Amino acid sequence: MSQDQVTPPTVSRESIHQFDDDAFTPEHVCLVTGAGSGIGRATALAAAGNGLTVAATDIDEDGLEGTVERGDDLDLEGEIHSLPGDLTDDSDLEAVVEQAAGLGTIRYLANVAGMQHIAPIEEFPMDTYDRMHRVMLRAPLYLSKLCIPHFRETDDGQGCVGNMASVHGHYVTSDKVAYNVSKFGLRGLTQSIAAEGDGLIRAFSISTGYVKTPLVLDQLEDTAEQRGISVQEVIEDVMLGQSRVTEMMEPIDVANLFLLGFSDLGRHLDGGDLLFDGGMTQTYE
Repeated sequence: MSQDQVTPPTVSRESIHQFDDDAFTPEHVCLVTGAGSGIGRATALAAAGNGLTVAATDIDEDGLEGTVERGDDLDLEGEIHSLPGDLTDDSDLEAVVEQAAGLGTIRYLANVAGMQHIAPIEEFPMDTYDRMHRVMLRAPLYLSKLCIPHFRETDDGQGCVGNMASVHGHYVTSDKVAYNVSKFGLRGLTQSIAAEGDGLIRAFSISTGYVKTPLVLDQLEDTAEQRGISVQEVIEDVMLGQSRVTEMMEPIDVANLFLLGFSDLGRHLDGGDLLFDGGMTQTYE
């Protein structure tokens, strides 16, 4: 596999799985973070493709417009609304939720936004750690806190939070301490929401291996340099070397899992983690 082969693919209408769910209506809002690219964009498209109104947020305004345009191109049933915001700014988070509530009744929250930085612990810049923590762990907590009251206002008092975890929320690799800590923390947040939700307000996490996203592409050269190997070796040995399914997932594959978790099919998925890692963490040679 070459770097060209992990180029992020474009979401098509046919790739969006359709769920027969009475709650997937335009009156219900799905708030998606990191919606300007990658898994976040795919999740916004999958939610709109299943009839939900989507509140798409990202610090990347151009990326958000690209997501809205792709939704228009696909003529999806639900509308996607661009709500730019900085996940490290509490006032932005509050404004995004308020704007999302103006679009309908908030019922689903997909915490997808992520960052990466490659460096050993003794060299890891703490300002970078703090920003990654705020984006990937504190923002999901605060957004959950802000959205849960809206969940309680739905006609049946139900709502759901989906958190983008990772295989690095199960085991870790070197030189990714901020990412590792955040993903383990997201699983703790997921279980905490479930513990307090009484089965009406659910939460789940999704843990995948490497997905064809800009975030993955951006770390190829850094990982190669850190480990003293080629980019090709990073793809074949680091990213896919421990997987039994030696094929990277596409963003829409992960997005469809978010909609599965949100749907009635996921009603017993509460506090659990969907581990779709191609056998990476559960097998060894």
